[in-house]
Amino acid sequence: MTQPELTRHVFMAMGTGVSLTVAGSMPEEAPDAVEAVFRSLDDRFSLYKPESEATAVARRVLPVEHSSREFQSAMARAELWRTLTQGAFRAHRPDGSIDLSGVIKALAIARAGEVLASLGAHDWCLNAGGDVLTSGSQPGGMPWVVGVVDPTDRQSLLTQFTCDPAYPAVATSGVAERGEHVWRVGEARGDVDRLGGAQFVQVTVAAADIMTADVLATAILSGGQVTLELALQQWPLQVIAADSAGGFLATEAFRTST
Repeated sequence: MTQPELTRHVFMAMGTGVSLTVAGSMPEEAPDAVEAVFRSLDDRFSLYKPESEATAVARRVLPVEHSSREFQSAMARAELWRTLTQGAFRAHRPDGSIDLSGVIKALAIARAGEVLASLGAHDWCLNAGGDVLTSGSQPGGMPWVVGVVDPTDRQSLLTQFTCDPAYPAVATSGVAERGEHVWRVGEARGDVDRLGGAQFVQVTVAAADIMTADVLATAILSGGQVTLELALQQWPLQVIAADSAGGFLATEAFRTST
């Protein structure tokens, strides 16, 4: 029997579509194992599930100090990112309630990647709502390529990014589909950011790991150009940021792909 070039498994988790694409045959256990990772984290951290631990914490029924070790670990991770981004990334909603969704989807993707590696899968692409982690290559040694949607036309691509061992993870944060779901910081609220430029409406970050890519995409969208410059100083990244005036700021890899 001829081995398939690509095998796919698609499911819903955390309120979004998740697709796993494997070069060649997919390990038999992979679909259930990957789904289990997402389901376990969603059951604990979803604020849309009244029985979840996150809901109990958000309602102040359960103090953080009495929560599970996993919850406290995620909280500590989010607080570290708040410090590293000088407050542009936050785990608290404007009303003060704790919301760890900014790190949980990335954590699920990263853990799913570890599961795939343990099952012997080396060449795959995992896409959870536009946040993508890749490993290895497509059939024939071709790299995985991630498309970036145009924020002004969701049916078109703005650009694409070719993943490699240095940049296997790509994440996008924007307001086109979900509206202003990101809490803007400081003078970045309103029409202009702190450097006087137009406010970012979509940010795509490629990084060495999905947590860094996902968190910084959100932080840069929130904090504007000041946070973008801070991020580029601290981490090896490739970034393209679209602003509300139709302009773009892009690092070299995205400039050469547009």
